[in-house]
Amino acid sequence: MMPGSNTTLSDMITGNFPAMGCERPPAMTVPPSVMLDRVIVVANQLPIKAARRPDNEGWSFSWDEDSLLLHIKDGFPDDMEVIYVGSLKVEVDSSEQEDVSQLLWDKFICVPAFLPPNILDKYYHGFCKQHIWPLFHYMLPFSASHGGQFDRSWWEAYLTANMIFSQKVIEVINPDYDYVWIHDYHLMALPTFLRRRFNRLRMGFFLHSPFPSSEIYRTLPVREEILKALLNSDLIGFHTFDYARHFLSCCSRMLGLEYQLRRGYIELEYYGRTVGIKIMPIGIHMGQIESVLTNADNQRIIEELQQQFMGKTVLLGVDDMDIFKGVNLKFLAMEEMLKQHPSLRGRAVLIQIANPARGKGKDLEEIQAEIQESFERINENFRQPGYEPIVFINRPVSLSERAAYYTIAECVVVTAVRDGMNLTPYEYIVCRQGSQAFESSSDSNAPKKSMLVASEFMGCSLSLSGAIRVNPWNIEATAEALNLAISMVDAEKQLRHEKHYKYVSTHDVAYWSRSFFQDLERTCKDHFRQRCWGIGFSFSFRVMALDPNFRKLSVDTIVSDYARSKSRAILLDYDGTVMPQTSINKNPSQEVISIINKLCGDVNNTVFVVSGRGKDSLGSWFSPCKKLGIAAEHGYFLRWSMDEKWETSGQNTDFDWIQLAEPIMKLYTEATDGSYIEAKESALVWHHQDADPDFGSSQAKEMLDHLESVLANEPVAVKSGQFIVEVKPQGVSKGIAAEKILRSMAENGRQVDFVLCIGDDRSDEDMFEVMGNAINSAILSNTSVFACTVGQKPSKAEYYLEDTAEVIRMLEALAVNSYPPPTEGLGARQVHSSDGSFNLREPQEANNEDLAPGGNFVLP
Repeated sequence: MMPGSNTTLSDMITGNFPAMGCERPPAMTVPPSVMLDRVIVVANQLPIKAARRPDNEGWSFSWDEDSLLLHIKDGFPDDMEVIYVGSLKVEVDSSEQEDVSQLLWDKFICVPAFLPPNILDKYYHGFCKQHIWPLFHYMLPFSASHGGQFDRSWWEAYLTANMIFSQKVIEVINPDYDYVWIHDYHLMALPTFLRRRFNRLRMGFFLHSPFPSSEIYRTLPVREEILKALLNSDLIGFHTFDYARHFLSCCSRMLGLEYQLRRGYIELEYYGRTVGIKIMPIGIHMGQIESVLTNADNQRIIEELQQQFMGKTVLLGVDDMDIFKGVNLKFLAMEEMLKQHPSLRGRAVLIQIANPARGKGKDLEEIQAEIQESFERINENFRQPGYEPIVFINRPVSLSERAAYYTIAECVVVTAVRDGMNLTPYEYIVCRQGSQAFESSSDSNAPKKSMLVASEFMGCSLSLSGAIRVNPWNIEATAEALNLAISMVDAEKQLRHEKHYKYVSTHDVAYWSRSFFQDLERTCKDHFRQRCWGIGFSFSFRVMALDPNFRKLSVDTIVSDYARSKSRAILLDYDGTVMPQTSINKNPSQEVISIINKLCGDVNNTVFVVSGRGKDSLGSWFSPCKKLGIAAEHGYFLRWSMDEKWETSGQNTDFDWIQLAEPIMKLYTEATDGSYIEAKESALVWHHQDADPDFGSSQAKEMLDHLESVLANEPVAVKSGQFIVEVKPQGVSKGIAAEKILRSMAENGRQVDFVLCIGDDRSDEDMFEVMGNAINSAILSNTSVFACTVGQKPSKAEYYLEDTAEVIRMLEALAVNSYPPPTEGLGARQVHSSDGSFNLREPQEANNEDLAPGGNFVLP
């Protein structure tokens, strides 16, 4: 926890933030009417270089030009202010932190997050580097000694660090005007902390590492917590579709969320909020590379290297010293090439630059020893006077020196076994293009060429279609790829280089940030129009976003309108409305039967159960309810009471199409484990809720296309729903059934003045749509309409109730205010309200309008 703070982990997770630390200039520095949008960029580290002054008195700071985060502002509007929040790469004593914070704010508009050393070690070197980094790169913890046992204290430190970052954001944010852009796996819990504090905050997240397949990700003990935290963002970005697809698969398998494609955009609906999924590989900063190429020091280094490797064919590798970069595999491929092609001995040279390791641990030490052993052995076997096949540069290399190596290299080799993006090939292509400002006229006319051998397991390989893609684990194939790259004719190298350079130069870091920000603006455009509130505890916290006109149904309001009305229609769905979806026993309870009988006993009421279930099941279950109307199989069969016959509502009764549809459904059922067919009298339904989520969804889409093609000339409709594909006669829906009921009542002189229509799933939306369209029409003129969905979710209904328990309580309140036909004259009437109280209404003089069929009085 933070020094000097009494904050506990439970406080932190539930959003009870401690008092803020050092003061900041207030976010509101100009009147709201002229307040400009700002972007707060949050990352693990600030794009700042820090060093102690020579006299050891204080610090000196400068921008880190090598940080891509510094250059993302190039893609923002010119008048947009950018604030950076992150930690420093150096440890600052607590006594200096306030002064350093003020200096960074005044000079750089940066807000440093100071992590206590014990938190930093567990957060970064523990959870980030020992749990998340390996797992996201497909390395499973096989045992406690291999891969590491999950350490709960590391997770708590990760949350603490994310909470500290959130405090720093909160210190400077103006949530009505600012955007927040969070970067990478270090801060995946941050969206929850910020969303809890600011429900309408416009917030994006970009993951710079791979996202693993669901089979790998599901091994993480805190898998759902991280998914839910990320979904508190408005836009989530990935480098490739593969990474996005894995994330969406995890959301489907673990949270039951399905994505939708809308006009080219991938979106998830999460409790009424739209969460966008962005696929956009990052680029490099072209200006920075080109400025390095024009530097005189760079030209001097190039000349020295050209002299050193004169007559040699240079292959180049530039990698972090990391267990996933495949450096040893690259060495082994170089060895294999020299074995298979002796003519290259003494001529082909692999220069390997190894940047310092960012992590630490046993695995890293082992891979470093393995690399060193291969390096020494290969050079020992193939060394010649004045020739070393591998030049291993195991030290930090500046961008200027790195650019010089790029310039002299015939081919760059990247054999990462798993990598999020890797911009080494991009830098190489720009350096091989050279700088027009510096080159002589003779050099500028020379054809530009470059070659890439790229692992298929890194993000950028998909963007560079001219690269020779390899599986680095296949040593022999990689060796042949190296030989092909350096022996390819110059004209082919030139064509590939031109194609690559055109892509890299137009898809730079400014293009990437501009594209992400535009999508973030689009995703958040309705934020301040929606009604939002937070629900849930810990990492189950999420924000509910609903249309301003969508509100919870007040029992008092509906009881009041119910009591005043004279002709009512009550239309009830069954499953998920009066019967919980999770219930195994689908028979209605005695409580439900009693309530429905009371409602049916009021002569002013026409009560219907409108369900997709078969008429035999519904008729049997509700046999005690003699006056209940039933619309079965989405209204294909309709019965006004138990004493009346079933009517059919389809346009025809020709069911020959079943002979065509059923064999197709059986074919998919046999091929899809966990699926089954439900045969109704009027429809066939294929269920796949128990199948593999991805495969079941894929099979459902394929079946839908198959059935639509085969049944194109048949009088049926093929519909997909939640885990179902249904074939039913045309002209059958709950909406049509509801309209038929209301129209029939009007034609029989029972014009309704009160309608309650309630359901929970997609098929019920047809009823809600009919109610909305019929308001103020001849069917529903001067009528109180209560279209109500079950559960807080986007709907065409205007009202909602939370669950079936609330539905039953509401119906019970109506039942209490329902009366059987009076038999001994009119007396004072009790009208009950939801709190159990009642008031008396004096009887009114009866007139002809008070008479119901049969001569019974209808109470006003």
